[in-house]
Amino acid sequence: MGSMRLTPWEEERLLIFTAAELARRHLAAGLALNAPEAIALICDAMFEAARAGASYAEVESAAREAVSPDEVIPGVRELIEDVRLEVLLGDGTRLVVVLDPLGRPGEPWPDDGPGAVRPANEAGAEGHPPPDSIELTVRSESRRVIRVTSHYPFDRVNARLIFDREAAHGFRLDLPAGATERWAPGETRTVRLVRFAGEAARESGPG
Repeated sequence: MGSMRLTPWEEERLLIFTAAELARRHLAAGLALNAPEAIALICDAMFEAARAGASYAEVESAAREAVSPDEVIPGVRELIEDVRLEVLLGDGTRLVVVLDPLGRPGEPWPDDGPGAVRPANEAGAEGHPPPDSIELTVRSESRRVIRVTSHYPFDRVNARLIFDREAAHGFRLDLPAGATERWAPGETRTVRLVRFAGEAARESGPG
């Protein structure tokens, strides 16, 4: 009996088919799909369409019809921003890119799904500064521009920035992670500082 020799592409195709079969079994049992299962079904549909002689547009359409948004776990749509798959079409191998394959036409991305970015000061009441924050007036006596990053302890910044360092102990700039505040030579600015997470608890001590 002769052995079956498969190319890496053929092995990948069989792996996707196996994962898609498992996803179909879960759907038949009434289970919502997770992200890998949804992607497997989408890719399997794309391969089958290409195998049947479909065009690029038809392969993309097959991808969008493979899984209904109602068949996945909440949040899975946000996890699958796009699906990229090389398929063999009549004019050769093509990379098919399907953006937001689980989205309905005209439906916006949810604001609170996985990966949503929320400014740090949203923790406070709307229209009010975040809790446990202070404002300090800071003057630069440097002859060069000074920049301070968001999470650097503000009481340890460049000595040529003049302000109440004792009041700034345990605080940082109220900025998104990685952002910076800039002082030009001789410039005076008022900045808001927020306490480092856990700093108040450490200072107050147990009980």
